[in-house]
This record gives sequence, structure tokens and C-alpha cells, in this order.
Amino acid sequence: MDFDNSKPIYLQIVDFFYENILVKKWLENERIPSVRELAMMVEVNPNTAIRAFNHLQELGVIHNKRGIGYFVSEDGYQKVMAIKKGEFMEVILPDVFKKMKMLDVEFEEVKNTYDKYINETDHENK
Repeated sequence: MDFDNSKPIYLQIVDFFYENILVKKWLENERIPSVRELAMMVEVNPNTAIRAFNHLQELGVIHNKRGIGYFVSEDGYQKVMAIKKGEFMEVILPDVFKKMKMLDVEFEEVKNTYDKYINETDHENK
């Protein structure tokens, strides 16, 4: 995994979890990699991995079944969706809107580009 120096590594691991849950690679009530497995997978210190696991547990996205391992929580997908949608609406979109205004980009241009993207990705997934 390539890490960005502008964001703590454990939060980048959290994002890795979010992505795997959102694309449904890791399903609700399904066992996920252990701390040690994840640390080896993304090549980090196990303490960094533990920090990511603890953060995800605090948010209720994952839970630990003692002696069995970690699992995506029953409502983990919905929690991740709410977290990421909030982040998108509150952090990413305002920056996009600022750039659109500076560059005089009309919403219709963005909508057309988005529609084209959706159309292309729908064809790729068939």
C-alpha cells in the first residue's frame, strides 16, 4: 500500500477498510483480516494496524469476537456509507464547488461528465 505523508497511516488504513466494505469485498458479519494479517498485507507495524482497528471499533464499523477474530458489524456498511457521504458533502464538495467557481465551470458541464462516467462504468461492469 502506498501511503500519503499528509495523512496519518492508521487513517489511511481506515480508508482501506471503508473501501473494502463499500465495494462489498468485506460483507457485514463476515470475518476480516486479523491485525497481524493486515499489518503484513499493507506493510505496517502491528501497533499502527491496532490503532486503525480500535478506531473502527469505536465507530461501530467492526467488532471483535474473542478468540475468533474481527468482523464487519451488522450495520457496518450503513455506518461507513454515512461516514463517507458526510465527508464527501462536508469536505470534498465545498472544495469542488470553490474550484468550479474559480474556473467558471457550470453544473451542467459536470453533470454531463458524470453521466458519461456512469454510462462507461455501467458498460464495463456488464
